[in-house]
Amino acid sequence: MAALAACFALNMFGRGLGDTYAVFLLPLEREFGWTRSQLTSVYSIYLLMHGVTSPLVGYFFDRVGPRWVYGCGLAFLGSAFVLAGSLTSLWQFYLLVGGLVGLGVSLNGMVTGSALLSRWFRTRLSTAIGIAFSATGFGTIVFVPLAQYLVAHYDWRVAYRTLGLLVLIVLPLAVLLLPWKQFSAGHPENQKRAKAKAAEAGWTLRSAARSDVFIGLSQAFFCTAAAMFSILVQMVAFLVDAGFSPLAAATAYGAVGLMSAASVMGSGFTSERFGYLRTVTVTFIGTATGMVFLLILSYHPSTALLVLFIPVFGLCMGVRGPIISSISARHFAGPHVATIYGTIYGMNALGAAFGALLGGLLHDLTGGYRAGLLVSLCFLALASSPFWTVRALRTFR
Repeated sequence: MAALAACFALNMFGRGLGDTYAVFLLPLEREFGWTRSQLTSVYSIYLLMHGVTSPLVGYFFDRVGPRWVYGCGLAFLGSAFVLAGSLTSLWQFYLLVGGLVGLGVSLNGMVTGSALLSRWFRTRLSTAIGIAFSATGFGTIVFVPLAQYLVAHYDWRVAYRTLGLLVLIVLPLAVLLLPWKQFSAGHPENQKRAKAKAAEAGWTLRSAARSDVFIGLSQAFFCTAAAMFSILVQMVAFLVDAGFSPLAAATAYGAVGLMSAASVMGSGFTSERFGYLRTVTVTFIGTATGMVFLLILSYHPSTALLVLFIPVFGLCMGVRGPIISSISARHFAGPHVATIYGTIYGMNALGAAFGALLGGLLHDLTGGYRAGLLVSLCFLALASSPFWTVRALRTFR
């Protein structure tokens, strides 16, 4: 349980802080006059860096263990946020808020977490991964309103520096005080299984990449992320443009994250109780319904509809991530599981980067969000198809 708590906390800091960029988007637009596509491209680079480095994070974890991976991640993340408070040029935001934050979040994210938890859990691995994944939602509800408060009462520069100093305070506590050797060793029973697996040839990244399961999971991750992030990165701005106050918009965004955290935490139990296919199908339908609600809000802003949107969309957001992680950890179990999962997870971040950039471009071209929402619905259909067309995924238990 201690290893699970550590994965949860560190993932919360990583993704929670990374997602605060939604709060900084409008202040940066007002101060520098950059276009929406320029601003969303910063977030796209963050997600792209997250995706490109995921296989390397898995490889790094397999070689040096969690202490160095998490330690480097916190150091990069904290330093990037502190330095971001002094930036004046777009290329600087690309380098630090996009590149260095993306690397820090990748090192602290679910590639590391899933690899570590697979050493401790077997029968309840789906539940454990779901709990760790839910840290993203908890990070959103904690750090997004905090960032909005700091921006509103001070400015965006103070907000960046304050959040960065918070991470740098946590860094030595996490690296020096946590029992990383014990965490890395894993459960005694899993250690025996790992040694047995290591003696076998098992899956390699090359052999896994040729399998239908690998291709299907990669497609599901990429297309789901493209659908979600074409609107998520602009959700605060969308709600403000629709007529809601900035604080109400940030709170709604955080509430979606909280709902997501609750559903993701229970995704392992739900998938084990009702089956992976049923759980995934219901969540795709719920996400599509939430997108339709946003389309209606773009025509007729309504507090009641916003309140309805939050649970419908939030309770389905992110549930697919733990399920894909669990399937990958079980199907590709062996000495290269972190590298294989890191590559699959990289497609999630690449899809998110593509979606964030596409959403910004569509906003600049059309002057609104409706085209982005329609494209998102198309990507959701593509994301759900592997669970029905790939036999191993359709029948996975």
